Amino acid sequence: VKASGWLQKRGAAAIFLSRFVTGFRLPTYVLAGALKVSFTRFAFFFLVAAAIWTPILVGSVAFAQSMLFSSNASLGLVAIFFAIRIIHKYSSWRNRRLLVGRFRRLTNWEFWPLWGFYAPVVVYVLWLGLRFRRMTAFASANPAIPAGGFKGESKNDIYRLLAANEEAAGHLLRHFVVSAELSVSDRLFAAEGLMSAAGLDFPVVVKPDSGERGSGVEIVRNRGELKAALERAEQSVIVQEFASGVEASVFYYRFPEEERGDIFSITEKRFPEVIGDGRSTLEELILKDPRAVAMAEKYFERNAGELSRVLGPGESFRLIDIGTHSRGAVFLDGGNLLTPRLEERIDAICRGLEGFNFGRFDLRAESFEALEAGRFSIIELNGVTSESTNIYDPRYTLLDAYRILFRQWRIAFEVGLANIASGAEPVSIGELLRLAFGKRPAMEPRENAEQCA
Repeated sequence: VKASGWLQKRGAAAIFLSRFVTGFRLPTYVLAGALKVSFTRFAFFFLVAAAIWTPILVGSVAFAQSMLFSSNASLGLVAIFFAIRIIHKYSSWRNRRLLVGRFRRLTNWEFWPLWGFYAPVVVYVLWLGLRFRRMTAFASANPAIPAGGFKGESKNDIYRLLAANEEAAGHLLRHFVVSAELSVSDRLFAAEGLMSAAGLDFPVVVKPDSGERGSGVEIVRNRGELKAALERAEQSVIVQEFASGVEASVFYYRFPEEERGDIFSITEKRFPEVIGDGRSTLEELILKDPRAVAMAEKYFERNAGELSRVLGPGESFRLIDIGTHSRGAVFLDGGNLLTPRLEERIDAICRGLEGFNFGRFDLRAESFEALEAGRFSIIELNGVTSESTNIYDPRYTLLDAYRILFRQWRIAFEVGLANIASGAEPVSIGELLRLAFGKRPAMEPRENAEQCA
């Protein structure tokens, strides 16, 4: 009785399936008769399925015949080969979900490649250069940083600039540099000695001294991971104290003639998690998640050793620990985190940095409440080309994102022009081109600046 009821209820699906899956047709017909399914209902679904199936079958045969037994026989064979490959590849649920992820990256601007997303911004920056009659004005927004922090500046030089400021000193994380000039075999020895001298223990963060968008950043948790990270390094790297807790970005600007600056934006960073069901592996949970599937390959790379693990019911698993959007962190507009105390602390730090007027702090704190109270650690300070990362909040449309970025770049030009009017040295187009194509800038040594160790 239950089987008859099921077939009555789902007869259309069963008959359609039998038409398109080899070996299902005869068993379905016999079962329908044995269970006394309504003949009228069965015949109707059968005719509809046949009306769909027959043109597909006849048309595909005619197409194949015209391709294979004509002057285009080679092209037909190639088409059939690729059709078989595609059918075989996407017969796997895993590959179908990865295809869904690629489609979501294509249709959601949040995941677009930089060259595509930033093309209108580049056009707008060129227009600003013509409007203000100085194409490189934005590069004078931070006279203390080469080209304002346009590209390739040393993170260690920025830390030294911060360390010379007593307002910032209490917010800095311990760090040291392992030079690329050392042999691969000597890097681990040097790093272990410097870790001991600085009082650092695992985990620590290893990152390129000059890098962008989280490229090459790793959290290493033991000696073996540190050794591997140092061996892979193609340039000098920073080994930095790891700060646990929550992460946020604060974008700040101040015109040189003004006493106080402004917070342009705050970004709350979330580290995505999946929740176990007691049956699915970590890989399956990532592929099932409607957002995580869009970054599945990044999460697979980050958690390669855990993908076959089955999470228990309700067990949570954090997919990443690095607050970088390109690595899979979720960014939300954190304007609600702005408090007078946080604003006062950021402004005091920035006013103590002579020659810094425009950029983004990446911060860690024990909690968002601690951040609001002005208690945080500075992970990095980025210059004029840093991004107001609140644009990636899912609530914002593509037009919203461009509106925010256009305003950010207009302010960069205005601050740069104000600095030039106050005596800052303009940056030439040639210098920007040299930086864009790989020349690394060097900061002038500043009085009382020293490495944080």
